[in-house]
Amino acid sequence: MRGLLEARDLDAALVTHQVNVRYLTGFTGSNGALLLTVAGSAMLATDGRYTDQATQQCRDVPAITTRALAGDLLAKAGNVGRLGVETHAMTVDAHTALAANLAAEASTTVALASLGRAVEQLREVKDPTEVDAVARACAISTEALEQLLAGPLVGRGERELARDLEWRMFALGAEAVAFDTIVAGGPHSAVPHHEPTDRALAPGDLLKIDFGARVDGYHADCTRTCVLGEPADWQREIHAAVRDAQRAGVDAMVTGAPVAQPDAAARQVLDEAGWLDRFTTGIGHGVGLQIHEDPFVGPRHLGRLGERSTITMEPGVYLPGRGGVRIEDTVVVGPAAPRVLTDTTRELLVVG
Repeated sequence: MRGLLEARDLDAALVTHQVNVRYLTGFTGSNGALLLTVAGSAMLATDGRYTDQATQQCRDVPAITTRALAGDLLAKAGNVGRLGVETHAMTVDAHTALAANLAAEASTTVALASLGRAVEQLREVKDPTEVDAVARACAISTEALEQLLAGPLVGRGERELARDLEWRMFALGAEAVAFDTIVAGGPHSAVPHHEPTDRALAPGDLLKIDFGARVDGYHADCTRTCVLGEPADWQREIHAAVRDAQRAGVDAMVTGAPVAQPDAAARQVLDEAGWLDRFTTGIGHGVGLQIHEDPFVGPRHLGRLGERSTITMEPGVYLPGRGGVRIEDTVVVGPAAPRVLTDTTRELLVVG
C-alpha cells in the first residue's frame, strides 16, 4: 500500500471504506478509519463500542477511540501534505466536511486527492490464507447443495428450499450466507436474480440455485441448474450451451490473460450455439471480502488477471416465460490452469 502511495505522489491515505479498513488492519467493526503514511506510520480510529475489539484484532496498529475519526487521525498525524481519500466510497457530505475542517485549520496545508481504488487493486490478488478461506466457503456451499439435491424437492416452495440450503451451510460451519439465496423454479428460472416465492416446484421445472457461504469474512459464489424429472429437448440444449460456454470461460482464466479474454471465450461458444442474444447479465466478478469486487470480467474491462485472484464465471441463457440456465463457479487464477473451488458436477442433473 505504501508503494502505491509513493507511486501516486501521496504523503498519506485516509481509508474509510470499512471493507478496506478490515483488509489492511484486520479490524472487523462497523465504524473505523485508518491513516497510513508513506513514511511508515499507521493509526486506526474507532468509537467506544470497539475499543477492546480494535486492541485485540489490530495488535500491530495503534488505535485511538473517538467519534471524530478522520479529524482526530489527522490532528495526531500533523501536516501530511497530499492526502489520498477514497472518493469512490466516501459520501459527498463527508468529503465536503473533511475539506471544510482542513480549510479551517490555519496551521495545516493538507491537500485532498483521490486515492482511487488503490486498496481494491491490492485485494484483487489473494494471499494463501485468503484463498484457503474462499476455498472453505466454497466446500461448505457445494456440500450443502449436494445434500439438498438428494431430495425430495417436488412440491416444496422456493423460499422453503432457500432457507433449507442456508441452514445446511450453517450446520457445515458457515459464519453467514454470502448473499440472499436465489432459488428459482420453472419460468422463474428465466429471471436472473429472482427472489424466491412460495411457488411449489413441479415436475418438468428447471431449478436454478445461486448461493454461497461465508467463512472468516470471505465469500463463495456458485450456481447450478438442474431439472425435476426427465428433461425436455430444449432444456438439454440450453444447458449444454451454457455448460460448454462456462467451461471455455473458466479455461481462459490463466495468469496474465487479459481480463476480457474469459468473457470473449464464453460468449463465442454461446454465439456459435445460437444463444448469445439470450445472455443478458454480467459474466464474472472478483470474490473475496465482498461478494462482488474487483476485477470485473467483461469486454470493456482492462488489465490482466493476477495469479491467485478469485473470480466467478457465470454465463447463462434466459428464455422469458419458459426457463433459464446459469452455471457459475468460483475459480482461482493460476499460471498454467485455473483451480475451480466450487467443484461439483456441471452436468444436467435430473432430481426430484
